[in-house]
Amino acid sequence: MTLWQLLSSFPTAIPTVLLAVLLVYWVMSIIGLAGMGDSVEVHTDVAHGAHDLHDLHDLPDFHTLAGYLVALGLGGVPLSVVASVLVFCTWLSTALLHQYLLAWLPTAALRTLAGVAVLLFSSGLSIPIAARVLKPLRGLFVKHAARTNDSLVGLDCRITTGSVDRGFGRADVDSRGASINIRVWAAVPNALARGGRAIIVAYDPATGHYEVQAAPDVF
Repeated sequence: MTLWQLLSSFPTAIPTVLLAVLLVYWVMSIIGLAGMGDSVEVHTDVAHGAHDLHDLHDLPDFHTLAGYLVALGLGGVPLSVVASVLVFCTWLSTALLHQYLLAWLPTAALRTLAGVAVLLFSSGLSIPIAARVLKPLRGLFVKHAARTNDSLVGLDCRITTGSVDRGFGRADVDSRGASINIRVWAAVPNALARGGRAIIVAYDPATGHYEVQAAPDVF
């Protein structure tokens, strides 16, 4: 199979198109027609004039998406960077499996069914890989601004109570070198217990409580 046949046939064609769109975006960014500063950031700090998840609490769909990305370990960097790494990892995995697995299947129907499975597998595999790749890059996007309650969203915390439910829980969170004890809650049932690691995913100013979720295991 030639390179063009690989890139233009299912399932590799799908991430190839997405990757091409992102390449166009980055080229436009370089020449000044678009910019990373205009992208939505899944960040844990607040800066004046920046478009991040705290400036968009009035958009429920985006807030939910941001919460999922933070919980998956993909927070702290611009959304455009997250998307680029996810799509590249999906594209690379799909292309390799397409070349060395799907190309040897005997019928078109079987290749199509296996192609769907490969695409789903590659998409899922890209999440922990992207989280691993993006983790050391978070420091490049740190914004120095006054800390607010909302700005703790996205940070790791350590549970200090025996359990956490919808009405009770405490946790310690490191904020710029200082440990802060905060009130937290979580959907039940959950496995959160004293000493467990969690991710802060939302803040409710009406109650002063932070919503937390068990931190995902990222290899």
